[in-house]
Amino acid sequence: MLKKLFEALYHKVFVSIVITRSNTTVYIEHCDNKKVLQNFEKTFETTHLNHKMYDFIIPHVSESPFHYISMLDSSPLQGALPSCDPREMAIYADISTSKHVCYQDRWSYYTSMAELDALQKEYKELGLDFIFSPFAVLARIFKEKLDNNMSMIVLLEDNFLSLSIFHHSELLYAERMDMEHSDENDELSIDDSDELDFDLDASIDLDEVSALDDLGELEDFGDIEDLDMIDDIDEFSESMESPKQQKQLFDDMPSSDEGGFNEDYQRFLLIKSSIHHFYNDDKYDSKFVEHVYIADCVGVSDDLKKYLEEEMFLNVVVRKIDLMQELCDMAKEELS
Repeated sequence: MLKKLFEALYHKVFVSIVITRSNTTVYIEHCDNKKVLQNFEKTFETTHLNHKMYDFIIPHVSESPFHYISMLDSSPLQGALPSCDPREMAIYADISTSKHVCYQDRWSYYTSMAELDALQKEYKELGLDFIFSPFAVLARIFKEKLDNNMSMIVLLEDNFLSLSIFHHSELLYAERMDMEHSDENDELSIDDSDELDFDLDASIDLDEVSALDDLGELEDFGDIEDLDMIDDIDEFSESMESPKQQKQLFDDMPSSDEGGFNEDYQRFLLIKSSIHHFYNDDKYDSKFVEHVYIADCVGVSDDLKKYLEEEMFLNVVVRKIDLMQELCDMAKEELS
């Protein structure tokens, strides 16, 4: 009762922070009864908290005791595994230095404890309330698509690509790829040391990180607008209906030095490499991938969709998103 009284006296302030390869963007919303009163956004030429960022954020959070600071997890040491059994989890990754949580008794997700501690120290003066996985953003956008037959969902960030494959809501495979450190001389194949990554659960509350296993789930991702329908797309030819047959197609694809090279082609090669890994690694229950749903927060050209459709015979839907707004809305849902 007392909390509700104070909430009636103050508006809420939501701060979202996203770190890219060379910049940090901060988005701030002032809200009253779910209505946005005003918003602010600024990009800083740094990947760490500095005085300019601090001076930009502090006046806003000082206006209300009900302020919440969220960040998108950019750690390469995060991932997800298609099991909740610790013995099976060890087959896919070493998570001995990570915190992990079982999601709906189906699969587990994890992130580096050391990097969480480092973020706590760096943002101690401001305080971090939530760290959201990139895959929590995917869950918000493509939740209804996870029930489909063999659907791949992808989040495109400035310097990362987060990918997962689902079959009737069961996670089969997940991977997070760093564009900056990919090997261009080997068609951007993913290094074996890269961690698998997927997190459909909402967030990590740094105030309770010592008790991460008790984190709750986002009960409701909210309504989202329907994506473009793909019912009218032609069925795949029978000659391409198995992973083994599609693998043969990969061998015939152009290398990165044919036809020029750009970031969209780099992203295409990363997706190609990830699917190839999924099909060829005996650890995964590989089935034919039919549909790809891409959350685009960087503004890719039509080339990426064309590469995937024409060279890999995939049905592709691209939706442009405002990553900063998504994080802000997710923080609101955590508090509801």
